[in-house]
Amino acid sequence: MEIKGTELFVKALKEEGVNQLFGYPGGMAIDLFDALYDQEEIEVILPRHEQALIHAADGYARSTGKVGVCLVTSGPGATNLVTGIATANYDSVPLVCFTGQVMTSLIGNDAFQEVDIVGITRSICKWAVTVRDRKDLGRIIKEAFYIARTGKPGPVVVDIPKDIQMALGSDEYPKDVCIRGYKPTTAAHPGQIKKAMSVLSHAKKPVFLVGGGVNVANAGEEMTKLAEITGVPVITTIMGKGALDTKHPLYIGNIGMHGNYASNKAITECDVLFSIGTRFNDRITGKISEFAKNATIIHVDIDSASISRNIVVDIPIVADAKNAINMMIDHAKKLKIENWVEEVTTWKKEYPINMEEYKGLTPEKIIRTINRMFSNAIITTDVGQNQLWTTQYLELDPNKKLCTSGGLGTMGYGFPAAIGAAIACPDKEIICISGDGGVQMNIQEMATAVANELPVILCVFNNGYLGNVRQWQEMFFNKRYSSTCLRYRKHCERDCMDKTKCCPKYTPDFVKLAESYEAQGIRVTKEEEIETAFTKAREHKNGPTLIEFIIEREANVLPIVPGGKPLNEMIMDY
Repeated sequence: MEIKGTELFVKALKEEGVNQLFGYPGGMAIDLFDALYDQEEIEVILPRHEQALIHAADGYARSTGKVGVCLVTSGPGATNLVTGIATANYDSVPLVCFTGQVMTSLIGNDAFQEVDIVGITRSICKWAVTVRDRKDLGRIIKEAFYIARTGKPGPVVVDIPKDIQMALGSDEYPKDVCIRGYKPTTAAHPGQIKKAMSVLSHAKKPVFLVGGGVNVANAGEEMTKLAEITGVPVITTIMGKGALDTKHPLYIGNIGMHGNYASNKAITECDVLFSIGTRFNDRITGKISEFAKNATIIHVDIDSASISRNIVVDIPIVADAKNAINMMIDHAKKLKIENWVEEVTTWKKEYPINMEEYKGLTPEKIIRTINRMFSNAIITTDVGQNQLWTTQYLELDPNKKLCTSGGLGTMGYGFPAAIGAAIACPDKEIICISGDGGVQMNIQEMATAVANELPVILCVFNNGYLGNVRQWQEMFFNKRYSSTCLRYRKHCERDCMDKTKCCPKYTPDFVKLAESYEAQGIRVTKEEEIETAFTKAREHKNGPTLIEFIIEREANVLPIVPGGKPLNEMIMDY
């Protein structure tokens, strides 16, 4: 039986188990949207901007482990996905992004709203392809979903020209995939596992360094078991946080630029560094020549290209994290490292991260209230100081999940990701922690949350600055606050560090802005108001609540390792 390409598109989504699709219509996708109109099994979510759309699909995917699906039109619709594609690519998030395209006969002729989206995105996704023949449509869609979710997950772009959408062809959708040259390795080599575990068994000062790959593989339970059998302390990257319950006695904390003293110290002094699912990026390693320089380094990663790219390792293991950890468990035994564990634990107790030097309302107090009040939640963040404070103070366990942009550091990510998480997990409480700068990059999604009656709690840490950059300007650029003050007006003096001067009123008024969207808006200025605000937000079941927290304008995220410095050169206070 012959059917239109649009009909096969809908059939393919059903076969792939797609229940929600994040889409924004336009001329070159209108036929696809028309085909979706009568489909009760597939809910189409209409965000207010394509960048927010893909971040919402990203939040959906991270929250469920399923493939997030996007549909946009050609030209600007497609190019507005680019930042979200790169975000998902860095953090190994499975997405399939469908873009409409001009007719194949017009491709290359600078037609209205024509762009080469495949050429634009090829370097920031797993696969990008334009469907050139109707007979290939079903196969390409099947391959797209398979590539997105297998191996190291990631985004795939499928560009569908308008004539392919309308062309008649077979109604068959493939059941199997066979792609020459794409055979991801998932099983670890037994010999390498034995070698790694032998080295670990002789270690005196070992640590596990757990990255986002462990969370992507949903291997937290297995990682916890391995740590408990061996007794080896666990350190995480920002993306790896949550793999172990953060209250577990073997969990030490985050490593890197804003990691805690104990974690950075332990990495510096360890003799075996057993890393699982991390890329060793510069935010983690500090000065590469000084990173774990006395250690034998073992690296497990599903992506062979990540191994020895930044840090040369002694024992490489290419494998899925869960598969590798399960094999390690079979060889694991208790290590006699009590003195080492006690030493690392003592560092953690003696050098805790806190904001006690700041009086009144602080991000630490806000996040610790979230820890106390919310036990079954998904927390998303934007990027900047808000993200770093969250990764320092947020407690995670199997019932609480953190979604944040790690590799690309995308401002504007947090709120739409929270919307995607809320759609995916209606049984969870959804909280977004953002800054006053980042939240304005996609604040229009308040309309999406209202329209879909989503009880997302949006926390805005308002310090009137692009805080993370301002902190660097304070610490390393002699307080030259160039283009970071969000209270700035044209009449302000260039050098405005005089504390006796009255700053202009902040724009916008976030509470009024929320109310203009028919959302609930709350402003908190005192510590004693925090819990009341969250209680009120919790009671607002049929829509979002924005809570604006007025925090200290020049509060800093500490400790910090200056760029290019080794991890043991932390600035603990400033």
